[in-house]
Amino acid sequence: MSSEKLNPVVRAAQVSKVVTGPGDGDGAKALTILHEVDLEIACGEAVAIIGPSGAGKSTLLSLLAGLDHPSTGHLELAGFSLNELDEDGRAAVRAGRVGFVFQSFQLIDGLTALENVALPLELNGIADAERRARAALVAVGLADRLAHRPRQLSGGEQQRVALARAFAGTPEILFADEPTGALDTATGEQVIDLLFALRDRHATTLVLVTHDPALAARCDRQYEIRAGRLRELASDTAGTATA
Repeated sequence: MSSEKLNPVVRAAQVSKVVTGPGDGDGAKALTILHEVDLEIACGEAVAIIGPSGAGKSTLLSLLAGLDHPSTGHLELAGFSLNELDEDGRAAVRAGRVGFVFQSFQLIDGLTALENVALPLELNGIADAERRARAALVAVGLADRLAHRPRQLSGGEQQRVALARAFAGTPEILFADEPTGALDTATGEQVIDLLFALRDRHATTLVLVTHDPALAARCDRQYEIRAGRLRELASDTAGTATA
């Protein structure tokens, strides 16, 4: 077993997430979203998490990224125990190490493409933020869109800006939540190609949630989550699994 497997960059051990929902009458009912999830992801791996809507995919991604905390179990990110950290501590772990790509792009309407990419770098105190942002946008084919605002860009172009923003800080780990969910098939395929090209260029660990079987098939491993329970798909069935 390699040292990467012994020291995974993302690790969940017996992680459960339980929330309180409405019950019968005036009583509250405990709802289990995730049940005793075990997952280890090595440095440089690409892992896809698939499953039906409401199965707990996005909740698991939020927990792995330290955006939420588990009800029980243990979480580690980039060698840090997230259970022992408060919200500010978890944010400090993510800073400079973790990038995000979302289905809804999460761009700031009033800022240009260049400003959207540069802003997180500036907030992290990176001196050459604008140069790095410009280079990242050139790398995703948007050299002629630097001064355009999100509403002046197509959906595919907005997702390219989101990818540039995510990779401009050269993160160790990238979490992607349905990165092609808002795109048509052809544009989604272009974004997938770009996502994996950037991942290979930067040797970034990729953890993604997707309904797109073509995207999932590009990953090293696939997991399926149903009713809050996670299982790894065998290599001979993963390519045909549907979300």
